[in-house]
Amino acid sequence: MRTRVGLAFIALLAGMALTLGAGAQESTTEALPANKANEATLDGYRTHLRSLAALVEGCAKTRSMSGCDPANVGADDEIPVSSAPNAERRLVRYGWLRVLISKARDKDTAPAKTPATGEHEAASWENVRPIPRTTTQLLEDAKVRLAHDLAQTDSPPAALPNHAQERAVMKEVLAGHDFRDLEAPNPKNSALEKVGNWINRVVESAMKASARAAWLGRVLVWAFVGAVCVALMWFLLQLERRWRVRLVPQSDGPAPGAASAIPWQLWMEDAKRAAAAGLWREAIHFLYWASISRLESKRMWPADRARTPREYLALVAPEDPRQAGLASLTRSFERVWYGGRTAGEGDYKRAEQTATALIQGFSGTAGVEAGGAE
Repeated sequence: MRTRVGLAFIALLAGMALTLGAGAQESTTEALPANKANEATLDGYRTHLRSLAALVEGCAKTRSMSGCDPANVGADDEIPVSSAPNAERRLVRYGWLRVLISKARDKDTAPAKTPATGEHEAASWENVRPIPRTTTQLLEDAKVRLAHDLAQTDSPPAALPNHAQERAVMKEVLAGHDFRDLEAPNPKNSALEKVGNWINRVVESAMKASARAAWLGRVLVWAFVGAVCVALMWFLLQLERRWRVRLVPQSDGPAPGAASAIPWQLWMEDAKRAAAAGLWREAIHFLYWASISRLESKRMWPADRARTPREYLALVAPEDPRQAGLASLTRSFERVWYGGRTAGEGDYKRAEQTATALIQGFSGTAGVEAGGAE
């Protein structure tokens, strides 16, 4: 029992020591000055290095609070890399020296004794560990480093490599067949890449969530299968609806009241008479129904006078070449007939050109579609 209490007391003391040591280290680090970099010339940089060498020399001799003050290191230097007027600057930091000067206030600690070979087999790995350098040795290393930096300032700057040979090899590689069709990235590709990355992140998150909850993975799989089935059913219904409209059996004649009950030629004659009288609104009205009569007479859809212009337009497949012309004519007809907008000769001319293209285009393909039955 006493042994357990003693071990617990030793562990408590060790934890307090570590806490105090960490607090002391933090306070020492906070005490170091956070100086702003100084834009120095090469001569000013040399002067600063000489003063730092003298500071290290004095600190190594005295090892006192006043002789080893990290505030005497001064600010970091931003020095030009060449003697050109607008030369690029390089930042030289002295944080390492501030830490060393602050640590030099304490005396060197005695190195830990290394156990003899074969004495403790469990601690044999310590024999290959490098012995940490003392603060005195680190101060000597600092002198050598500062002397090397000072000597480097007197040497001329090294010329930048030309890399002409490497550049020629790169040009030859880029001119090859593998890189011939490369194009610069456009906004579309960038947007698609962002969407793809977002989908990948969503899938990755779903996989991580399913790893934690197995039921979530099954729900996601069945939801995906259900969405695919619903989309397939909707596509098949639309396809069946389009073909059902096109495969209307031939009847004895158009239904009473349907647009095709009046031949499209009569609709066109009414349109021309209205245009001659300056009734542009009525003329566009007759042009629209002439086109509907022509398409309906060729079994584009079942005859039904109750349909609206938008319903007629929805019966034409998007891939049908007549869909664009009928959409343009429908918009023109709706604006002047239902929208109450004033129509002019220009509006009539454009509507007449569209209606004529619809009728003639259908006539040009009638022989192929109906096998010359007309």
